Amino acid sequence: MLEWITLNESNGGLDTAEGGPPESSFASDDALLDAYSKAVVAAAEGISPSVVNIEVHASPKGNALVDPRRPLERRGTGSGFIFTTDGLILTNSHVVHNAAEIEVTLSDGRRFVADVIGDDPGTDLAVIRISAPGLSPAPLGDSKKIRPGQLVIAIGNPYGFQTTVTAGVVSALGRSLRSRSGRLIDDVIQTDAALNPGNSGGPLVNSRGEVIGVNTAVILGAQGICFAIGIDTAKFIAARLIKDGRVRRGYIGVAGQNVPLHRRLVRFHNLPVESGVLVVSIENGSPAQKAGLLEGDVIIGYVDRPIAGIDDLHKALTDQQVGQKATLTAVRRTEMIRLDIVPEESKG
Repeated sequence: MLEWITLNESNGGLDTAEGGPPESSFASDDALLDAYSKAVVAAAEGISPSVVNIEVHASPKGNALVDPRRPLERRGTGSGFIFTTDGLILTNSHVVHNAAEIEVTLSDGRRFVADVIGDDPGTDLAVIRISAPGLSPAPLGDSKKIRPGQLVIAIGNPYGFQTTVTAGVVSALGRSLRSRSGRLIDDVIQTDAALNPGNSGGPLVNSRGEVIGVNTAVILGAQGICFAIGIDTAKFIAARLIKDGRVRRGYIGVAGQNVPLHRRLVRFHNLPVESGVLVVSIENGSPAQKAGLLEGDVIIGYVDRPIAGIDDLHKALTDQQVGQKATLTAVRRTEMIRLDIVPEESKG
């Protein structure tokens, strides 16, 4: 028979109890598990009325315009969450991009057709809107306050299973994720809360039920490596989408690739970077062509910030740069040159 050894001060040392561990051990474990369960249950119950299922329909193949006599093709599903009382919903761009029709199902079963307010493939975020009474907006948190190891809950509609709850922790902060447009999304949250197809666009919430991220991606073949766009980024992008329907970004009209710079060149010019953007091609009539940039030049600076690669150049070309003359620094063969350039607004 198994015996559990326990400390007993009355007999000066060891005592044995048959049948199992002390009741106090069970009590403390139950209390711990109960607190965890209560936190997840409370957060899930609080946020669930705000979570929606998004069903996307596309035009029949071969039809540029929707023919009312032909049914729309069902393209896929995703998730989203209401964040204003007047029906604004935050979701992923890849869920609703180029959709012919979007249908939203609320947690109470009501269904509504949604309109796209704005879409930004560069951050994989989109805002859509429904007209419906009695909506419950989700409270938005602060992604700067979260820490690795913190409890998080993901809610969405994976594979059409509505309002599915998974829980985990914040695995890491400050990750970067490549969007489908090629731009880098910064300050992405890594979590092990399970995400599956259909979770995209759903909320990642903390134990208080506040949204701290927008679930966006998983690494196929990996287990427990999932990503959410921080809610601070989402707030900023959503405000731009509501105001303008898009996010304005600067454009100079070059195609490039990251290349290392020769060490002698770096030392000779005392450069702050050891790599740059090799200009592979230049669009006709683009700001780069007007500025005198040539194929084969290597961009190493924009205004007063060093450019070590394409991602640095993307970050430098903000909406504030559109129409503003700026200095672009490049290496041409062995010479360092400075050109005046006026970025235009990106059409992509």
